[in-house]
Amino acid sequence: MWQLLAAACCVLLPGPLYGYRKGSTTNPEANMNISQIISYWGYSYEKYDVVTKDGYILGVYRIPHGRGCLRETALKPVVYLQHGLIASASDWICNLPNNSLAFLLADAGYDVWLGNSRGNTWSRKHLKLSPESPRYWAFSLDEMAKYDLPATINLILEKTAQKQLYYVGHSQGTTIAFIAFSTNPELAKRIKVFFALAPVVTVKYTRSPMKKLTNLSRQAVKALFGDKMFSTHTLFGQFIATKVCNQKIFRAVCSNFMFTLGGFDPQNLNTSRLDVYLAQSPAGTSVQNMLHWAQAVNSGQLQAFDWGNPDQNMIHFHQLSPPLYNITEMEVPTAIWSGGQDIVADAKDTENLLPKVSNLIYYKVIPHYNHMDFYLGKDAPWEVYHDLIRLMKEYSQN
Repeated sequence: MWQLLAAACCVLLPGPLYGYRKGSTTNPEANMNISQIISYWGYSYEKYDVVTKDGYILGVYRIPHGRGCLRETALKPVVYLQHGLIASASDWICNLPNNSLAFLLADAGYDVWLGNSRGNTWSRKHLKLSPESPRYWAFSLDEMAKYDLPATINLILEKTAQKQLYYVGHSQGTTIAFIAFSTNPELAKRIKVFFALAPVVTVKYTRSPMKKLTNLSRQAVKALFGDKMFSTHTLFGQFIATKVCNQKIFRAVCSNFMFTLGGFDPQNLNTSRLDVYLAQSPAGTSVQNMLHWAQAVNSGQLQAFDWGNPDQNMIHFHQLSPPLYNITEMEVPTAIWSGGQDIVADAKDTENLLPKVSNLIYYKVIPHYNHMDFYLGKDAPWEVYHDLIRLMKEYSQN
């Protein structure tokens, strides 16, 4: 892909001489942070720093009410949105307001909160550790489930004076929820309904290009990517997003790159906003987290991170091998949406998941959906969001 992008850049450089830039328009949000995007569309926002028990500082954003509404004193139902792998809270606001779940929920009368997992662009601080240190990046799904979600959810409920909230997760956002809600019963009690979009629990049948990591040893992965950050946003990536992918002649190339990562559904992607999508992502994670995902592909199971030898596992888990996560113990009411063209959360893995969800209240498969359609798809409001909001209203009566 880098060779492809480099070739595109070479074609772009003489662009003004041949009129290529005539088809160039950059959306302003491509150069904004999360707070600026929210404000740009006329919504109020608040930002909070969540400090986890192990010292990570997470950036959490709040949209307290709909556009043009005055702040109300009455309590409003609370919704928490959690992004997927190598992503950020910007996933939920990168489309137009009538096509972005966070904005739709705010306009529907909900108090909306957007989370960021440790290590991404908006959650890269720590009380003691520097991101320059490998110790900072020694985390994966386990810590996100054990520390990030409880700290974030507890802060939200404290700030809103509520006892429960609705949880919406996409991809990895569902994985850490399944882990957290099945291992932490007290946290599970604080979840009114769990909405799982493109759920990922096992990845035995995944066809994502990231599967190629499983062909490499742990030593080889670290030799290639180091032992710190994986796939963060760069100035080069920003250049590609705002100077290449914003041009009509390159939209097909940039779209196909996204489709190779999550599955094809070209009719459902708003290519005029490719610069926004690609400028906001990837947001980064740890190499250790990617090793955890590679472990899940190889094992076909959802279990804690294998630290590489029995002694280390004994230190972390008090047993020689990493424990399995038993999601059948989760009793939270759960609604699931999956995509027929999703190469990350493959249909076979989803089929294996469904019988393990003890309190499944709703399930819908959308045949043409890929992995990203759940937050980028042009028809997401009709295929997903309207039913999601309807279910929230039904459960608000309970």
